Parts: sequence; structure tokens; C-alpha cells
Amino acid sequence: MTTFGFIGAGNMASAIVKGAVATGANPSDFVVADAYQASADALAEATGVTAVGSNDEVIAAADYVVLAVKPQVLPGVLEAAADAFAEHRPTVVSIAAGLTLARLGSLLPQGTAVVRVMPNVNAMVGAAMSAVAGNERATSADVDTVVGLMDSVGDAVVIPEKDFSAYTALAGSSPSWVFTFIEALTKAGVKHGLTRPLAARIAAQAVAGSAQLAIARAGEQSASDLSDMVCSPGGTTIAGLLAAEAAGFTPAIVAAVDATVQRDRELGA
Repeated sequence: MTTFGFIGAGNMASAIVKGAVATGANPSDFVVADAYQASADALAEATGVTAVGSNDEVIAAADYVVLAVKPQVLPGVLEAAADAFAEHRPTVVSIAAGLTLARLGSLLPQGTAVVRVMPNVNAMVGAAMSAVAGNERATSADVDTVVGLMDSVGDAVVIPEKDFSAYTALAGSSPSWVFTFIEALTKAGVKHGLTRPLAARIAAQAVAGSAQLAIARAGEQSASDLSDMVCSPGGTTIAGLLAAEAAGFTPAIVAAVDATVQRDRELGA
């Protein structure tokens, strides 16, 4: 039996816990604490997990402690719980953006196994893309356990930490761009006579379905292949696609990825 403890019971922690329980995890294997006790109590009431009154209690009870607090307050949280971490030695799992494995290791007792996870906002609907990397003290079993946890709210991949900046662009930041794309489609639909609610519904479902098809055909057909399926010779789709490309569609996305990677590396320096 593996026990997970969560320090923090906000949106991301709640999404992970709810996803794990919904996919068959035993609620008794989870313990949560939050600076706002009401948040931990609400999560416990919703899922059947155990809410406790302090971070030290979480650390004492769990094999894996998930740090689910804001990056700017995390160093203080770890400092306050240093004795508990030193005594109980759980594997530490961080979902705090921007804090590297080296930085996390420097804030914890020497020799602590640390696994860094970067989920994205889509965990809130069980459709996250998460990246996972462990430090030199984390075993393959530790990493596999964390991947299993994150698979409960979507899909998770193990990648070298050096690739986290690229991941941040492709999965962490890209939902914002996709939402902007959906909004642009919505406005275009309104321009051509659709009501806004109807245009938004059509656009969002079209994007969701396209993503599902790309996932289903991965390894068989590329995104480019799927695009070609829709583009009949001389038809409406190719006319629209060429207009988008002439307006800089692909270069704009590549530029967005480049800017995100650069900024992520600056923040992590």
C-alpha cells in the first residue's frame, strides 16, 4: 500500500486527488493539509480522503509527499517542516512551477528522493499532459509511482529535466494559445451570423474532437496527414488554410514556443 500526502489542497491538488479516487484509488491512501483548513476539509468531504491539521502530520503519514503550494511560498513551507522531512524521509513530489530538482534538493534534507512534475491546467477535467523527472536519489519505482498518479488525470511522460522548458511551451503554456484560437474562431463565427454561445460551442468541440483524433491516430498518421485528409483539392479548407499560413499561422506558433522556452530558461537560471 502506497500513501500519498498533499501539502496544499488548491485547484491542482484537488484535481489530482479527485482523479486518482475516481479511477479507483483507495481514499484511505490519501492525506491532505492546507493553510486554509476549510480547503482540506472540503476536499476530504468530496472524496473521502483524510484531512489533517498540519504539514508535519502529512509528512509522518505518507510515503510520497506532494508539494502543491505556490512556488514563492514553498521554501518557507519546507523550512518549517525540515525536522519532519528529516525524520520520516518520504519521497517528495513537487508540482511547483520553476523550481528545479537541484533547487528542491537544496531545500530538503540531503539525500531526499525528489520527483518533479509539471501538469497543466487540463488536469481540472482529467485531461492533463504532465512531465515527470526524478533526481539521482529517486528510483525508477518512485518515478513510475508518480507517473501512475498523474495518469489518473490525463497522460504523463518521463523526460529529462533539461527538456522541461520545451515541455512548458508545448503543454504548460499552449492551453492559453488554444483558448485564444477557440476565441478567434468564435468571433469569426459571430462575424458570419452565428450567436456567440453557438459559435463558442462549435469551435470548442471542433478543437476537442481534432485533438482526440490526433491522439487516436498517433504513430499512424501525423497531424499534417490528418490536415491533408480534410483539405479537398480546390476546396474550402485548403483556401482557409493557405490564408492562415499567409497571415503567419505556423511562424506565429513557433515564435510563441521560442519565446516561452527562452523565458522559462531565464526564470530557471
